[in-house]
Amino acid sequence: MAFVISEAERIVYPGPPPAQADVVVIGGGIAGVMAAYYLAQAGQRVVLCEKGRIAGEQSSRNWGWIRAQGRDPAELPLMLEALDLWQGFAAQLGPELGFRRAGVAYLSHDPKSAAGYEAWVRLAAEHGLESRLMSRAELSGLSATAGWAAGLITPSDARAEPWVAVPLLARLAVAAGVEIVENCAVRALDRAGGRVIGVVTELGRIAAPQVLLAGGAWSSLFAAREGVRLPQLAVRSTVAQTEPLPEVAQVSATDEIFAWRRRVDGGYTLASGTWHDFYIGPDAFRNLARYLPQLRRDGAKTRLRPWAPGRGWPDGWTTPRHWSEEEESPFERLRILDPAPNLARLKEVQAGFARAFPALGVPRLIRSWAGMIDVMPDTVPVLDESPVPGLFIATGLSGHGFGIGPAIGRVMAARMLDRDTGHDLRRFRFARFSDGTKMDLGPTF
Repeated sequence: MAFVISEAERIVYPGPPPAQADVVVIGGGIAGVMAAYYLAQAGQRVVLCEKGRIAGEQSSRNWGWIRAQGRDPAELPLMLEALDLWQGFAAQLGPELGFRRAGVAYLSHDPKSAAGYEAWVRLAAEHGLESRLMSRAELSGLSATAGWAAGLITPSDARAEPWVAVPLLARLAVAAGVEIVENCAVRALDRAGGRVIGVVTELGRIAAPQVLLAGGAWSSLFAAREGVRLPQLAVRSTVAQTEPLPEVAQVSATDEIFAWRRRVDGGYTLASGTWHDFYIGPDAFRNLARYLPQLRRDGAKTRLRPWAPGRGWPDGWTTPRHWSEEEESPFERLRILDPAPNLARLKEVQAGFARAFPALGVPRLIRSWAGMIDVMPDTVPVLDESPVPGLFIATGLSGHGFGIGPAIGRVMAARMLDRDTGHDLRRFRFARFSDGTKMDLGPTF
C-alpha cells in the first residue's frame, strides 16, 4: 500500500488567513513549522501558509533519523542544538513523538570505508561528540551474515516518528500563536520599492514586512518566479514500513544497500540506503555546472531519469515558470507531491535485510512510499536573506532536514529578528553560489 495524502483528507487548519501579519511562512514542513513557532514565541504575529497539508511531503516521508553523525562541520553545532531541542520536545509531548537516543550507525562492506569513518571520529571529538569505530565483534554481533567490514556509530544520535512528530510540533506552534492555513498556496510576493510588503495567496493578500520561504522541493520554483535564482534540485528517496517484527537492533543504521529504523509500532522503517532517483528537468540543465562536483562523487548512487512521472512537478518539463497573481499557480495544481516508490529498489532492500537478519527472513512490507528531497550543489542548506529585501530562505536541507529542523527554525527566527543566532551561518549564505566561493562539498559515506 502506498503512502498517499489525498486532497480530500481532512484539513486541520482551514483558515481563512488574516489580512495582516508580522511574518508569513511559506511551507508546512518541519523547517517552516519550527521557524513559525520560535517567531511566535518572540511575540511576532505569524501566518504559516501550506499549499497542501502540514508535513504532507518530505517532512513526514523521511527515515526518522535525528543524527549528528556524518554532518557537515558547519552543521554540527546546529545539529547538537537540535538534539537538545528534540529532547525538550519529547519531555513536553510524551512518548507519542517516538524520540529515543538509541544511536545511528554507518556500515560498509568495503574495508576502505574505515578511513573516512576515522576522519569523522576525529572531527566529532572536536565537537565533544562520542562517535567511534565499531569493532569486528560489534559488527558480527549486529549481524553475523551481512559481511560488514567497517562501521561507525554515534550512540547519542536519535530517532522519532516523522508523520506523528511534525503535526505535534505544529500544534505547539498554534498554541504559541501561529495561524496555520492549509490548502492555501502563496502565488507571489507582494512588493513595493523593491522590498517585500506581503504575499498574494489563492485566498487573498496578507500584508507582512517579512516572508520566510521554506517550501522544500518547491522553493526554487517559487524563487524563480520572483527573479531569485536558487540552484536547488530534488531527488526521490524510496521508503517502506514492515509489519511488526522481533527486535534485531535499537540502533538505526545504513549500509550500501538498505537502511533501517525501529518504529514505535514494532515494525521497521526500511529505505534504499544512499540510493536516489533523479528526474531531469529544465533546472537540471540550468544548474549542471554547479552540480558536476557532486555528480562526479555521488553519481553512482543516483539513477537518472529523463522526465518527471507526473504533470506539474517542481522541475517538470511542462511546469509553468511564470504566472500572474490572479491565475492558478503550480502550487495549487499539485497540492501534495506524492511520487511513487521505486519497487525494484525495495526488493533489493528486502533482500539486504533478509541477508543481514536471516532469522526474520524477507520482511513483509505493509506500506511503501517516496519523497522528494531538496538538495543543493554542496549538500548544505541556504539559511539567509535573499537578494529581495524581506524575503528569507530556509531550504536545500539535502536529506538532513527532519533531524536538524528545530535548530533551523530557531536560528531563522533569530536571523529574521536581527538577533544573535548563536552560530556561524556563513557556510549557509545565499551568495555563496555567485560571489566566487569555491565549491566545498559536504560529507558523504
